[in-house]
Amino acid sequence: MASQKYEFKVHMACEGCSGAVTKVLTRSPGVESVKIDMENQKVLVSSSLPSDEVLTIIKKTGKQCSLVQSD
Repeated sequence: MASQKYEFKVHMACEGCSGAVTKVLTRSPGVESVKIDMENQKVLVSSSLPSDEVLTIIKKTGKQCSLVQSD
């Protein structure tokens, strides 16, 4: 499957929160890149996985999250 770009809204209160999200995503097969925007509470992900799988991975951190956009 070709790489897709997704934007998620993720509630992150601190650097530890964003670190947890980055860690769980970068360790997941199929995830190619992760970009955190703490100020706007956004996570940009490039992945060959479907958006619902990426969302499930983020939810493993216990953070509230939702899909905003996919390309």
